Amino acid sequence: MEDLNTGILPETKPQRPMMLTILCILTFIGSGMNLFSSLFIAGFYDTYIEIVQVFTEKFQLEGMETLLDAKPMFFMVSAIFYAGSLAGALFMYRLKKKGFHFYTVFQILLILAPMYFMHLQSPGIPELLFTGLFILLYSRHLKFMS
Repeated sequence: MEDLNTGILPETKPQRPMMLTILCILTFIGSGMNLFSSLFIAGFYDTYIEIVQVFTEKFQLEGMETLLDAKPMFFMVSAIFYAGSLAGALFMYRLKKKGFHFYTVFQILLILAPMYFMHLQSPGIPELLFTGLFILLYSRHLKFMS
């Protein structure tokens, strides 16, 4: 006897666009490394200060002295924000729209944190451009997320 087609199609899983996969992987790498380094610096803060001082004196790079203004709390807060960014990317990787909102909020907080903790007048242009680009690229994939 022939099987009758009942007209019910099997449920298909939505496909993740390649560009979204690439963006998520880049975020996993960047936020993951920054999460690790923020936790590491917060845990070994005194050693960090010594290294930055030696590096600043030896190479005389402008702006390095602002790193000395960062206290352990800044690095702990940054670690939390990077973890939130990482969680957002993981949600987006799983095609969940809430991931975009997590990612965007935590990226904005990451831009504002140095201004608060290190009393900077404005965020850096590269940080703004890079974060803005990623948010824009992620936003273009919202239609694939539920």
